[in-house]
Amino acid sequence: MVLRFRARESTRDVDVAILAPADAQKVRVLARRVAEEHGWPEDWLNDGAKGYLIGLSSGPIVLSAPGIEVRSPDTAQLLAMKLSAWRDDVDINDASCLLEAIEGERDEIWREVERYLTPGNELKAQFAYADLWEARSDKN
Repeated sequence: MVLRFRARESTRDVDVAILAPADAQKVRVLARRVAEEHGWPEDWLNDGAKGYLIGLSSGPIVLSAPGIEVRSPDTAQLLAMKLSAWRDDVDINDASCLLEAIEGERDEIWREVERYLTPGNELKAQFAYADLWEARSDKN
């Protein structure tokens, strides 16, 4: 949200999904080294969000350097992740920003988002989406 949408000035961590499992330990070692060098918390690189990652969409590249490519999920998948988590004001604000970035009618957008919802959180996400859509309509 910070890198791709500039939704806020900072974040407490960077959510990642390491797609090359054989390299996961290497990535964690390197992340700890970066944390030490910069005085950051050891858990600044957070792979806990992978629990909300259902399927893999291909959004834009947000960083590319030798040996690494950082890609964001597409906007509908990010919205699904926020709706599935729906924990705090940050999720609500982020989800609102994401909804604004997707063009389409209510049901059309929902169909895009629905396929990425975390199993067991579909009803919560549906209610959260309805609240977001209503708040969006109230603004317009």
